[in-house]
Amino acid sequence: MPIIVLPHNEREERVLLAFLESLEYEYSEEEDLDIPAPPGAKRQTIKEYNQEIAEAEEEYKRGESFTVEELKRKMRP
Repeated sequence: MPIIVLPHNEREERVLLAFLESLEYEYSEEEDLDIPAPPGAKRQTIKEYNQEIAEAEEEYKRGESFTVEELKRKMRP
């Protein structure tokens, strides 16, 4: 069973790796692992996911967003 863990900082990463090694668990430190997607959906790497989040944050900072209420009004016939 694969598990993807994204530590918050380098210290957490070192602690986690030490824990896994102490229990002799196998693990991978690959940055470009595929994130499982629902059937029929495009698979996305962690790098692609992080890029998508960064782009969304920049759009928000530029004011390219709307509230839930605005979305509801846009969706009305």
